[in-house]
Amino acid sequence: MTEHRHSVAHRRRVFRSGLARAALVACILVLASLVIGILGYHRFAGLGWVDSFYSASMIMSGMGPTEVLRTSEAKIFAGVFALYSGLVLIASTGVILSPFMTHVLHAFHAEADEKS
Repeated sequence: MTEHRHSVAHRRRVFRSGLARAALVACILVLASLVIGILGYHRFAGLGWVDSFYSASMIMSGMGPTEVLRTSEAKIFAGVFALYSGLVLIASTGVILSPFMTHVLHAFHAEADEKS
C-alpha cells in the first residue's frame, strides 16, 4: 500500500528526510571548515595539531583567538578564517532552517489551494 503524496504521513517522511539531509550538509560544511582551520593554523602559525584544533574551534565558535600570532602570514590567515567562519555560521544556519521554511511555505500554499 502506497501513501498518497498529500497525506500527513508522506509529508512528515519528506520533512524528516529533508531535515536529515540538511543536517548532514551542515555537518560536512562545519567539519570541512574545521579541517581547513586546523591545517591553516598548523601551517601558518606553526602550532601543534592539538593547539591548531583548539584555535580553529575557538575562532569558529566565536570565542576569539587563543594564541598570540607572531608572523604576518598567521595573522592574515586568522583574519580571513574568522571572516570565513562567520559566513559558515550563516550558511549552516540557512541550510538547517531550509526544511522548516519549506514546510511553512507549503502550508501557506495548501491553504491557498483549499480556498480556490
